[in-house]
Amino acid sequence: MAYNEELAQRIRQHMKPHEHASEKKMFGGLCFLYKKKMSVGIVGDQLMVRVVSEKFEQTLNQDHVKEMDFTGNAMKGFVYVEALGFETEQQLAAWIELGIEHAERAAS
Repeated sequence: MAYNEELAQRIRQHMKPHEHASEKKMFGGLCFLYKKKMSVGIVGDQLMVRVVSEKFEQTLNQDHVKEMDFTGNAMKGFVYVEALGFETEQQLAAWIELGIEHAERAAS
């Protein structure tokens, strides 16, 4: 599956200040890792975000967000965000920070 290269470039710009960031092809798309833990990614044209458990339900209630169901079953702690949910750089940055928060906790 191809992924949105324009979105990948946008994410790369936001990840630059994070010293321990890397990329890996996963889920048929591209994932961005922070401290070797998955934080955000791209599957097709959707943004994939890892979310800490206490923010998960609140995150699901936002517009343009749904549970990630890559395998046909919901994946715990993952959400998909449709393009309308990350149109601006400010919106995208907020999603990336949410994913980094998850990676930070997983790395400690």
